[in-house]
Amino acid sequence: MSLENLYQKIRSQERLTLQEGLRLYLDAPWPILGQLAAERRSQRLGGDWASYTLFRIINYTNQCEIDCAFCSFKRHASDPGVYVMDEAEVLQKTAEAAAQGVKQIFLQGGVHPDLPLDYYLGLLRAIKREFGFHVRGFSPVEIRHFARLSGLGLADCIVRLKEAGLDSVPGAGAEILSERVRQSLSPKKCSPQEWMQILAECHKQGLRGSANIVVGSIETPLEVVEHLELVRQLQDQTQGLDSFIPWTFQPQTKDFTLRQVPPQDYLKLLSLARLYLDNIPHIEVSVMVLGPQIGQLALQLGANDISSPVFEEKVLRNRGITGEEQAKSLIQGAGLRPLLRDFNYRFAASEEAETR
Repeated sequence: MSLENLYQKIRSQERLTLQEGLRLYLDAPWPILGQLAAERRSQRLGGDWASYTLFRIINYTNQCEIDCAFCSFKRHASDPGVYVMDEAEVLQKTAEAAAQGVKQIFLQGGVHPDLPLDYYLGLLRAIKREFGFHVRGFSPVEIRHFARLSGLGLADCIVRLKEAGLDSVPGAGAEILSERVRQSLSPKKCSPQEWMQILAECHKQGLRGSANIVVGSIETPLEVVEHLELVRQLQDQTQGLDSFIPWTFQPQTKDFTLRQVPPQDYLKLLSLARLYLDNIPHIEVSVMVLGPQIGQLALQLGANDISSPVFEEKVLRNRGITGEEQAKSLIQGAGLRPLLRDFNYRFAASEEAETR
């Protein structure tokens, strides 16, 4: 099919096939793809707004047995600087967030070989008891580890986490959902099918969330589009994904094969995500990783949210914004009205009307 015919298919809001997505990714000029994505975003969501949210990440431990090639955060038990936060430390960080008006916590850490499930359940219960905040946490590889270590089945483990206070889950740890890439970069992580299975069970139990992709290493264009296809299939099955976030790898370790992703290539991927993932309503631009200028461009090319500001982050170098006024200013600089949301894209009643 010619590119012009593909553009017409997009404007008719017909679903793209994998091969059509690959053709667009390889051959379509990024400004045209961006314009089509902007049109789709307007058709889907309407309005002249973009959203942001406020949350604090708490990296409860940096001890990890997964050994991803791209990660400089991980430590082993004998390494200098290894730590595990106790409940009091986590509550102190939550209190600091509350003092800044932040009412959402993102629990994220290494896959610790020895911490029992009760440790994680205790953190969830403590945050709920003391603050009542929305808690998002635990990537699929963490949840898989909790289930294995506790001897529970996956479904029962997720039940325990939810009962203790887990409200939503990230689709983190996906990077590229290709067995070839994962065997090279993170062979101890979930396989693509495991990643989908774990998130599907979370969604089944009412734990909604997000999915992402991380590019800039050894992935091929076909593997990128196959990743989008798997995410779309998951959403067809569960309808549990509120958003999708494209990221790029950051330079963290000496042994990692890093490929620089030019801004136009990132924007092209983001635009393709808006068009290919026709069943996911929100596309986030990672201002934390890409920076404010790319963030503003992305809001003109299919994105409707900036995944920032973040109060404290230890895994990635934060190039984004660290306060609410900066978030509003960035969105206004893109010619849009800023709307505050929560993790699950719920808006205050006064702002809900602004999205229609």
